[in-house]
Amino acid sequence: MSFNALSILLAVAYLGLGAGYVWQLRRPASGTRLALRAAAALLGLLHLGLLRTTIADGPALALGFGNAVSLLAAAVMLLFVGISILRSVDNLGVVLAPLAGLSVLLMLLPDHSTPLPAVDMLPLALHVTLSLSAYALLALAALQALVMAYQDSRLRQHTPGGVLRALPPLGDMERLLFQLLGLGFAALTLALLSGVLFLGDIFAPHLLEKTALSIGAWLVIGTLLIGRRRAGWRGRTAVRWTLAGFALLALAYLGSKFALEFVRRG
Repeated sequence: MSFNALSILLAVAYLGLGAGYVWQLRRPASGTRLALRAAAALLGLLHLGLLRTTIADGPALALGFGNAVSLLAAAVMLLFVGISILRSVDNLGVVLAPLAGLSVLLMLLPDHSTPLPAVDMLPLALHVTLSLSAYALLALAALQALVMAYQDSRLRQHTPGGVLRALPPLGDMERLLFQLLGLGFAALTLALLSGVLFLGDIFAPHLLEKTALSIGAWLVIGTLLIGRRRAGWRGRTAVRWTLAGFALLALAYLGSKFALEFVRRG
């Protein structure tokens, strides 16, 4: 079967997974929850397998915009499955699964990036792993913040029915948000340090925007965590700062790639 056909089938499967999470949200059942986690793990692994065939470019790595987005989505999906075993985050699958399906289709975009030479693979693999971990954790935190914003809005309007009944209490949601933020901040700190150690001049012209935006995201998330500890920041303040921090990180990881490959290239 062709790569294009496999990509489309995987995207459709992700959409089906999203529909399954919608069903689970409306009619919670432990058996359905376990089946959805198993399906999400399987699709995430298949996603990585498909990525391997398109990222490997002989002795180099092709990490263009489409592949980069898709790799991030696969990492978020697998991390989501792992966290869902320990914490109640299954509701995030309603949004996450369709987005992962969309990311698979982005792999079909033409790759205009410069292939990365596969030399010194261990330092590069460490930096990429830390970066993906940071992005994945903070992406989950951003999704959690969006769910909290919806939950808070419904509670303020005194309309707590519908899917809101299936969500954990807002206090539990907030504690999980800050756990994700703490882990994401630690991973981002290590990713930035590994970039300094292994990538040379991280303020080189072709890396300047990515570095500046990543440091900006690090400062925003760090400020939020300090504000939480010292001033008790929570609720809408936590949601806004979380979304701002992730927006900067998304621009660093994806925006700079998109601009480099599609805007400035033209």
